[in-house]
Amino acid sequence: MIGDSGSIDLARVRLRTLILLCAAQILGGLSMGASLALGSILGEELSGSGSLAGVPTTVLTLGAAAAGLPLAALAQRRGRRPALATGLLIAACGAVVVAVAVDTRWFLLLLIGMAGVGAGTAVGLQARFAATDLSAPTTRGRDLSLVVWMTMVGAVAGPALIPAGARVAAALGLDDLAGPFLIGAAGSLLAAGVLIVGLRPDPLHLAGSTRESADDTTWADVVSGIRRTPRARAAVATVVSAHAVMIAVMALTPVHLHHGGASLTIVGLSISAHLAGMYFLAPVMGVSADRFGRVQTILAGQAILVIACLVGFLGADSRPGLVAALILLGVGWSASTVAAAALLTESVDVAIRTRAQGFSDTVMSLAGAVAGAVAGVVVGAFGYPVLVLGSAAVAVVTAVQVGIDGRPARWNPLSSKDMCA
Repeated sequence: MIGDSGSIDLARVRLRTLILLCAAQILGGLSMGASLALGSILGEELSGSGSLAGVPTTVLTLGAAAAGLPLAALAQRRGRRPALATGLLIAACGAVVVAVAVDTRWFLLLLIGMAGVGAGTAVGLQARFAATDLSAPTTRGRDLSLVVWMTMVGAVAGPALIPAGARVAAALGLDDLAGPFLIGAAGSLLAAGVLIVGLRPDPLHLAGSTRESADDTTWADVVSGIRRTPRARAAVATVVSAHAVMIAVMALTPVHLHHGGASLTIVGLSISAHLAGMYFLAPVMGVSADRFGRVQTILAGQAILVIACLVGFLGADSRPGLVAALILLGVGWSASTVAAAALLTESVDVAIRTRAQGFSDTVMSLAGAVAGAVAGVVVGAFGYPVLVLGSAAVAVVTAVQVGIDGRPARWNPLSSKDMCA
């Protein structure tokens, strides 16, 4: 059992924790949605160079990677509440810095602010793990996926608030594009307040009330623990691979569409469809992972990623084909990462679990940043079809490793030693 069921209604605490995490995910996602929508535009405007347009988004991803390990270590020592709130406060400060950078037309300040906003991405990733702290093994995937699902609301609402942000900026005498980031900063502050006030008892403290303290664990222990545990290796390999494949193809498909004569409206709708594929079916993926198994759902996700890449290859000159590829790409990413996060949580020892989750998030973000940069080089040198075929090959290799390390035919997720954790 988790905690002392005689004095605490665990079902009620679990439900309240999920509601609070979902609310924080929506509020904190406002600045993230605005950053993704405006990052390349601001990069080009403030730097004066189209070749630097993608730098702010890359820096945002690197900021998420940089925040992952420290926030995980803080959660290990103090609990989820201070760790998640700290990340959101950093994101709020970053959004304010971005607003100042936009108004003063200072490119370097823009990059500094984007790095801070990236801490909000790290919080979003760790929030999905926080949802599993009090979960039963039979509902872990579902609970995790509900928090992931809420990411879609912030991602959609952020860009939708750009006109409202412009009005806020006008009222303050600032550049119109500074306004959405001020709204994002307010959202992050509200999200931090919701967690500071409401996330009591801390789910990680409650889950660890009968466990030994793990304060003396090191990052070397974490890496060694993952390396020596086949299913944990499979989980980390999955999130790294799926995120790299998704970022590589997603980042260059809009460019390929635009070069093929597609309007900016079509390009924007294709990204919206991709985001819907990533998040809309997340609860379905969570339930699938609970019912059919983590590894089986991961393999299904990898298969969908391969199909997405093949559709992109065969339909490289077709706008509907490329949009279909982006939707499938999002669905494959969702299945793979939701199931892999649940698998990692129940595969590693309790003493390193929180840091292992932070390590997974960090390498995932780094893989995305590297994949986005490499994808541009590949397309420039060899063309879009080579990029999607290469991405499909990465997914196939990952599926083979998961099949070996995960042993889907023999492993029953409900027999995990974490049943009593």
